[in-house]
Amino acid sequence: MKRSAVTAAAFALTLAAPMLAHAATHPATPVQAAAGVPQVLPIGVAVAALPLAVEDRSGYQRTSFRHWNAGDIPADGCNTRAEVLLAEAVVYPEIGPGCTLTGGVWWSYYDEREVTPAGALDIDHMVPLAEAWDSGAAVWTAARREAYANDQGQAASLVAVTARSNRSKADQDPAEWLPPSADALCRYGAEWTATKLRWGLAVDEAERDRLLDIAAGCGGTDVEFTPAP
Repeated sequence: MKRSAVTAAAFALTLAAPMLAHAATHPATPVQAAAGVPQVLPIGVAVAALPLAVEDRSGYQRTSFRHWNAGDIPADGCNTRAEVLLAEAVVYPEIGPGCTLTGGVWWSYYDEREVTPAGALDIDHMVPLAEAWDSGAAVWTAARREAYANDQGQAASLVAVTARSNRSKADQDPAEWLPPSADALCRYGAEWTATKLRWGLAVDEAERDRLLDIAAGCGGTDVEFTPAP
């Protein structure tokens, strides 16, 4: 049976207690670590570390986040979308002129489906652009929003999935949408939390409570993230 948000919150705070005690005598807590320094936290501790804020979508436009750009390797002729597909391929595709991908096989973990060809996949922003805007990105510079939208510095930030699952998710947070595969739940909750921690994004109350519910059922799951530059 699903635990209540209160029970889940108590569970997360119990996990967080050793960290909070450490922080009392050591000002630099893991979530305050320098950019580029990898961090690993139990999922309950990680969720409890997310800042809480009311979300506001005022002024949001998808064009505020430039994507897909030339990717991490501009000389390869592939944009961010193609580079993510190449990084996540289970069976590597052939690369043609203009970074046209032929063949190849991918695994969409949201709905546990093997996918081919590349055109059948979407690249999902783990935390959608609109949700990022709501959660703190509204005050970022255009350059930082572009870096977010094309983030390949953490594998969880961008993920190749079926177009159907990505479009079902749209711009919803975990309080509103979760992957259809039950086996994906712990991974998804961890990767959502990791992305928000990486970019210093907040959560609203309903989102936090759902993440705490997930954490309560995912003991032993770690959240791995690297604070963004």
